[in-house]
Amino acid sequence: MPGDQNSAETAVSGTLDKLAQADAGRRLWQKDAGLWSDDPQVQATIRNRLGWLNVVADMRRSGIDEINALATAVRAEGYTDAVVLGMGGSSLCPDVCRATFGTAPGWLRLHVLDSTHPRAVRAVADAVDLERTLFIVSSKSGTTGESNAFFQYFWDVVSREGVASPGANFIAITDPGTPLDDDAIAHGFRYVFRNPADIGGRYSALSFFGLVPMALLGMDVADFLARAAAMARRCGPEVAATANPGSVLGAQLASYAQHGRDKLTLVCAPEIATLGWWLEQLVAESLGKQGIGVIPIEGETLETPETYANDRVFVHIALANTELGEQEQPLRALEEAAHPVIRLELGDPLDLGQEFFRWEVATAIAGHLLDVNPFDEPNVQESKDNTAALLESFQETGALPGEEPAISAGPLSLYGVSGVQSVSNALRGFFAQIGAGDYVSLMTYLPQDNATQHRVNAIRDSLRGATRAATTVGYGPRFLHSTGQLHKGGPNTAVCLQLTADIAEDLPIPGAPYSFGTFIQAQALGDRRSLQRHGRRVLRVHLGPAYMGGLATLGRALADLC
Repeated sequence: MPGDQNSAETAVSGTLDKLAQADAGRRLWQKDAGLWSDDPQVQATIRNRLGWLNVVADMRRSGIDEINALATAVRAEGYTDAVVLGMGGSSLCPDVCRATFGTAPGWLRLHVLDSTHPRAVRAVADAVDLERTLFIVSSKSGTTGESNAFFQYFWDVVSREGVASPGANFIAITDPGTPLDDDAIAHGFRYVFRNPADIGGRYSALSFFGLVPMALLGMDVADFLARAAAMARRCGPEVAATANPGSVLGAQLASYAQHGRDKLTLVCAPEIATLGWWLEQLVAESLGKQGIGVIPIEGETLETPETYANDRVFVHIALANTELGEQEQPLRALEEAAHPVIRLELGDPLDLGQEFFRWEVATAIAGHLLDVNPFDEPNVQESKDNTAALLESFQETGALPGEEPAISAGPLSLYGVSGVQSVSNALRGFFAQIGAGDYVSLMTYLPQDNATQHRVNAIRDSLRGATRAATTVGYGPRFLHSTGQLHKGGPNTAVCLQLTADIAEDLPIPGAPYSFGTFIQAQALGDRRSLQRHGRRVLRVHLGPAYMGGLATLGRALADLC
């Protein structure tokens, strides 16, 4: 029976028995791709994505010295800031560490740019002293469109600042032999960190992609890796499934999802709240495909049990020796109301190192149990291809394809509905489609600043109150590299509200025939076309030139639905 907690809990025990019978723990460490596919070609691809199993040992053996040498040198030279220019797996771990640990005294302030919105790009440029800023161009493939655009922009502004050797202000993190590797050499970058090529982006937190920014913040990278190594031993090939933290969690994720509780609601202690950003990508992009999915719900406020349908499983990640605070009472109420609550505990924030590894193992094991390949992302490329085609059309015609709104009122214009007489009726009709097991996905192509997040979260709360459905929020194009795979490849249970706005002050991309404003507009349109091609329910609300006012108007309209 969908949502039956007792059946799911019983299934977890049986699932662990199946893992033991399949010898899954040992086969994982042997890099036996047969755990996930019988196809020899797919197996070959999977084997080239399992380097994360060994990267902790590799980094402890040789990577730490390389990382610390760079961090020590730029600190000694008076650099004050570092900026990660990346997307998805290249940016989320650094962003979590920036938010969790801040900057140690005397070390570099870290900024993470993973938005093509001109306002976001300009905000980073205005926040730093360009001459004393180290730019980290991060891309596994070395061809990521957003990272390349960021590099082109900041190389231009640093050069125009009059820096004699702009290459000294840049490093790259990429796979060996990529176009970015070649460009870094050609431009005289200070350093190139060549990451092991057999690690996928979302599994790269414990490699150079995550560790280099950590060191620049002044974090103890050696201690961080030691915590990860301890978890790796606890998840080792000789450990029984029932005693293996990764296998147990993977069995829970898969079993609850198979029993209708596929909304993995993440509740992290306030000190580590942003861990959910990284977990969201890992779970959604790894397990959301072939019409199957575990849907991570990150950032929702906890409410009373009757707020939730029986499609939830809650994971509480707490810190030891700290007050549980506001989270504990609602969690206990959820447990008493027979909602499952999985509890994990960290000794202190540096134990994020162990959690990264635990969740990577758990996700790999859950993929085996759900019969999906947790190491590919087949639907992510669709939106990229759509964006590329739209930008090519822009180069030929000078404009993106036009579209007439179904209805407009005040600052709001709605696209993707028909036969409506008012904005309120259109919204009511669209969200009336929500059925059991569906979730609402807010897809915002706006800057992710505090004021915008406050308004968007208020809209999120209104929608949850009106529909009782689980809700997610993604900022484009960042989410296209994470939850975007789930939206298109996972179960058709997403009801998508896309938010766009006019670009008030655009920025050029040096050397490109289009601007950042055109880039992000093409990304929004390309993703909506991909969603529609997959038969997803999607409504676009355009907020006009003053998007904060548009958000306020939309918020009032949605509040009326409650």
